[in-house]
Amino acid sequence: ILKVGGMSSISSVLTVATILVVTRLIANFGPEALAGYGIGTRLEFLLVPITFSFGVACLPMVGMALGAKLVTRAKQVAWTGAVMSAALVGSIGWVVMVWPGLWANLFSSDPLVLASASQYFLTVGPCYGFFALGLCLYFASQGAGKLGGPILAGTFRLVLVASGGVWLSHHNGTADQMFMVIAAGMVSYGVLTALTVWRTNWAR
Repeated sequence: ILKVGGMSSISSVLTVATILVVTRLIANFGPEALAGYGIGTRLEFLLVPITFSFGVACLPMVGMALGAKLVTRAKQVAWTGAVMSAALVGSIGWVVMVWPGLWANLFSSDPLVLASASQYFLTVGPCYGFFALGLCLYFASQGAGKLGGPILAGTFRLVLVASGGVWLSHHNGTADQMFMVIAAGMVSYGVLTALTVWRTNWAR
């Protein structure tokens, strides 16, 4: 329990740390950018439970398959859940990218705030699927007791976003560029998690 739970707590800390760091960095680009980012993260917090529902279903199924020494089946469960989660969450990301007002207009009528939120969804929305992919595979990896790869992917995302945001803050960067860094962090998290799960031998 501690082997899996201890590693999982690190991932939770990384997630919260990423949110705190990004919020602090976005504040450097003005209140409109911060408000636009806040509108975007409200939606992202609602998307996490969707991914969670797929992930917690994969977790025991992966554990049972590995307990029966069905390693191939365990990997199939993980990838099936991850792809389904990525498709669903990614579709929502594309919807708000095309029609950002469906969500942003619920929270503000300020043209500058809405413009910032629209730019955020335009940049980050298409990357939601990668975040869902990585998060679902993280839950599946709990069932396998192999959390090293997902934890490293989350660490890389935090370092990328923090270093990129600090660099932009000191080189007259823009909020749009910061949104690109956030998007790159999501993509890297999903891709790196997928690569580590693919290469990790769950049979051991």
